[in-house]
Amino acid sequence: MRTTVATVVMVMLCVMMARADVKPQRDFSLQKFAGKWYRVGLAYDSPSFAPYRDKIKASMGIVTALPNGNVNLTMWDATPLGCQSKLYQYEKTNVAGTFTYFSTRHNMVKDITVVDTNYTDYALVLKHKVFNREYTQVALYGRSQSVRTNVIQRFKAFALSQGFSRDSILTPPPAENCPPSASGR
Repeated sequence: MRTTVATVVMVMLCVMMARADVKPQRDFSLQKFAGKWYRVGLAYDSPSFAPYRDKIKASMGIVTALPNGNVNLTMWDATPLGCQSKLYQYEKTNVAGTFTYFSTRHNMVKDITVVDTNYTDYALVLKHKVFNREYTQVALYGRSQSVRTNVIQRFKAFALSQGFSRDSILTPPPAENCPPSASGR
């Protein structure tokens, strides 16, 4: 029993240290990062998320850089109620590539870190907050709805390094007509 507890504690410490070592994209450029992105990969281990895993579709977002360094992110998600849009307001921090935002769903401030991007094809983004337990999500964004296999492998390896199980990592299929074609986007 004692060995099991010690092992669990060591694993938890290693995972927490791995997350603490995550650094944002070197020389992050918000101007290059702005524009249209598709969330084509997601690692999320919340038990309340499990029933919805097979229903998730790739979502689309528009990142708008504001003059003060903050960001507006408009996301469109295909839901059972149709295509829904939501606006997220990310506030810059003193570290380029790292932002905070207030989650109305969880009623708290969360950290967003752009971990890796080449600006033209993909971006790896970590969303992290510690409260009752570690709350972490890793997302893979692409400038199109499909990304190269090596990028997907990089995303999966990063998610695994953050303590996610293989079962909690998904690459959802594209959403049809979300946002609706009539939106002009």
